[in-house]
Amino acid sequence: MEKKPTQTAGQLINEIKRRTRRKFSSEEKIRIVMEGMRGEESIAEICRKHAIHQNMYYKWSKEFMEAGKKRLHGDTLREAGSNEVAEIRKENAALKELVAELTLQVKVLKKSISDLE
Repeated sequence: MEKKPTQTAGQLINEIKRRTRRKFSSEEKIRIVMEGMRGEESIAEICRKHAIHQNMYYKWSKEFMEAGKKRLHGDTLREAGSNEVAEIRKENAALKELVAELTLQVKVLKKSISDLE
């Protein structure tokens, strides 16, 4: 019979927190930050409403502003990596070949139909 390793209460709590941590999409983060920028409610109220810590709100807000600043300066990085670009180029080449083959088949069929008439 195997014995399971025992966890301390702190380790168990940390494990539960880790498994139940919410993940916000970028759209949700932007919506929450924009809510704060409108100034209709206090940051504390917004954070309570969305059940996030104020530090998290300010972190998202800073990231939002930095990304906007970089975008305005034109310092954006490409999202596609070199591997993804290579894959897309291969797929593009394969599709071009397929289009060429199909075009050739259509021409041959049209010619054979016109010869029958």
